[in-house]
Amino acid sequence: MARVVLGVSGGIAAYKAVEVLRLLTEAGHAVRVIPTRSALKFVGAATFAALSGEPVTADAFDDAHEVPHVRLGQTADLVVVAPATADLLSRAVAGRADDLLAATLLTARCPVVYAPAMHTEMWEHPATVANVRVLRERGAVVLDPDVGPLAKGDVGPGRLPSPESIVSVALAALAGASRGTDLAGRRVVVSAGGTREYLDPVRFLGNRSSGRQGYALARTAAARGAEVTLVSANAALPDPAGVKVVRVVSADDLRRAVLDASNDADAVVMAAAVADFRPAVRASSKLKKSDADPAPVALVRNPDVLAELSAAKPVGQVVVGFAAETDDVLANGREKLARKGCDLLVVNEVGEGLAFDVEDNAAVVLGADGSETDVPRGSKDALAHAVWDLVVARL
Repeated sequence: MARVVLGVSGGIAAYKAVEVLRLLTEAGHAVRVIPTRSALKFVGAATFAALSGEPVTADAFDDAHEVPHVRLGQTADLVVVAPATADLLSRAVAGRADDLLAATLLTARCPVVYAPAMHTEMWEHPATVANVRVLRERGAVVLDPDVGPLAKGDVGPGRLPSPESIVSVALAALAGASRGTDLAGRRVVVSAGGTREYLDPVRFLGNRSSGRQGYALARTAAARGAEVTLVSANAALPDPAGVKVVRVVSADDLRRAVLDASNDADAVVMAAAVADFRPAVRASSKLKKSDADPAPVALVRNPDVLAELSAAKPVGQVVVGFAAETDDVLANGREKLARKGCDLLVVNEVGEGLAFDVEDNAAVVLGADGSETDVPRGSKDALAHAVWDLVVARL
């Protein structure tokens, strides 16, 4: 059980902090809520106290004998600020200690995750842009807000990410606390999901990839401070908070998106299951069933995106591939590593109950330098952290 501080600053999205609190406590953590005085105008202290089982105050002078403005930050394993207003981000950058939340942020030596929420003009103002940059440079995780409806009927970037996505990043930051923000200042590209190659407007050739492992890679990279672009092929998963998501359908779509995003990336991780073949001809209308046997479907080869990335990668870029195998797992993995030319290849056995549509995974990560790293069965986040550990060592 971790000690989590949930900071709540004074924006209309403060009511969503109640759900963030619920999810953190249900995950088994002890949560102390520290609102600003403005936040208490939106949600009362009694609500936070009842749900957390902890006292709630915005004033550093309450219980002064316990020196809360120092102790809460010193003893926290994780600090999450949701919502984080433009004012709160500014005070955090300046090192202000004019209320209990600001003082706690100043004394915290654990991972800190900010989930901003504000009007678009505030988010895009040069002062806020600079403040976000400084906080990220200092090692904090600052999520990008969602795009959506705001107060007074406005629409744009500035909406608080969903409580579920905030908590997923927060827990990933907690799990990777020993690693800190070792990807801060790095740009990474991750592909996830499975491509679809259409026979006609209705039918397609596809695969069983859910995208969970790729999304875990994107989520944990963001928690470790990276700027992340996720190229998502047909995954029915919520967007990871703080991650730019580019949606694609086919292998050609994925190729274009990955090549475009990877030009100046420090690392590219190809976790998507990319179809090797596609129909030679795509019918413009639905193919009808008849009494005759269907004609064979002619296939053509899709571009090899991983091999293309590996051959053209700039100096210093790390390229990681994935190999899903059903038999002769390591032998096939070593052959694929040599053929693709990537720096690392994550080899995992797939099948019923293995890798696809499950929450856990296991793998052996093969390196072009001859290394082999066994990652025992565990959560997909755990495997993702193991992959990023190996990437960081090569950057």
